[in-house]
Amino acid sequence: MALVVVVTRDVADRFRGFLASVMLEVSTGVYVAPRMNKGVRERTWSVLADWHGNEPRGSVVMVWRDLDAVGGIGIVQLGAASRELVDVDGMYVVRRLMVG
Repeated sequence: MALVVVVTRDVADRFRGFLASVMLEVSTGVYVAPRMNKGVRERTWSVLADWHGNEPRGSVVMVWRDLDAVGGIGIVQLGAASRELVDVDGMYVVRRLMVG
């Protein structure tokens, strides 16, 4: 089991209610679960992806420890990103996306 973090931005209230029912909201739109197993993580993401597909507003990012992924971090995202993660020699670096 691994620590899972979900960050939401400008999503419908039901996302926040659902996430608060399975994770601890430590700051507005930031949810953590210290020991979420893979099955629960995948089911949680499935609900979020389904809802976002029906109401594509805002963004949701989920991160967790994944030793087989770049930098040891599993990352999935819904919605538009304001930053791009770039793999540089097995480590992520962040590149800001230019708007306009």
